[in-house]
Amino acid sequence: MRPEPTEPEQLALTGLPEPLFAATPSRLLAFDCPRRYWFTYLARPAPPKGAPWAHNTVGAVVHVALARWWQQPLRRRTPEAGADLVRRFWQSDGFADDNQSAGWREQAARWVQNYVADPRSGMSPESPPAGVERTVRVVTERLAVSGRADRIDRRPRPDSGPATGSPDELVVVDYKSGRHPLRDRDAAESLALALYALAAAGTLHQHCRRVELHHLPTGDVLGFEHSDASLQAHVARAESAADGIRDAERQLDAGLDSEQAFRPAPGPSCTWCDYRRLCPAGQRASEYRPSWGGLGELTGEV
Repeated sequence: MRPEPTEPEQLALTGLPEPLFAATPSRLLAFDCPRRYWFTYLARPAPPKGAPWAHNTVGAVVHVALARWWQQPLRRRTPEAGADLVRRFWQSDGFADDNQSAGWREQAARWVQNYVADPRSGMSPESPPAGVERTVRVVTERLAVSGRADRIDRRPRPDSGPATGSPDELVVVDYKSGRHPLRDRDAAESLALALYALAAAGTLHQHCRRVELHHLPTGDVLGFEHSDASLQAHVARAESAADGIRDAERQLDAGLDSEQAFRPAPGPSCTWCDYRRLCPAGQRASEYRPSWGGLGELTGEV
């Protein structure tokens, strides 16, 4: 049996540095609304979510199809194979009925087929990326962040030369399938992409500063070249979120009610929250939408 620590030992123990906060980008971003963070990660028993969103189903299937495309034999890496993969992995969660589901299945299949055929997509059959659904990790002074990047490309580095070392660089690619077109600043402002760039560089030991959002409905590719300063700004933002989470958890441990320690941050985005029905503040701040309410317009035939 270990003896009780002496007074100097006790002082030394209390002076230990705080352990790193382990999180994913999604977990850090969830604290934009502390109440949503509570429901998602801390409440026990875990509260049931609302009905699955149809637009999330579309996005999930598109991601699966684009990941599985690289697992096909080389001769099968065609645009048509991308569409077939959407049909193979299709789910009907969240749609109003079978007809709506079938229409969106074919729309998503066209998106993937057109995307694979687009030279801007980087979906070159003979040139597999450095990572597909690759888990990467980065450690900062206060964080240990990990997550899965949709795709990590290895491309020729524009400024390659004797002074820069490797002639190649890594590029983090994130797929988007939402109904709203992307804005020019979306790639620059993405916390997840910035952390993935840092994590990809550390995990794969190669220069990584460029991040890209690929919007399948429009075919738009929006990129941003990070600097050391812009990446550190995102690290500071992530560490601030982690500090906020820890402060709320300390308040909870000190006896504060969860509704006070993790207050809601209501706004229009509460419409799409999985826990809206459990949050009166979110209900007051947003309008109800059915589970298929986030879908855009269908174009083309089933």
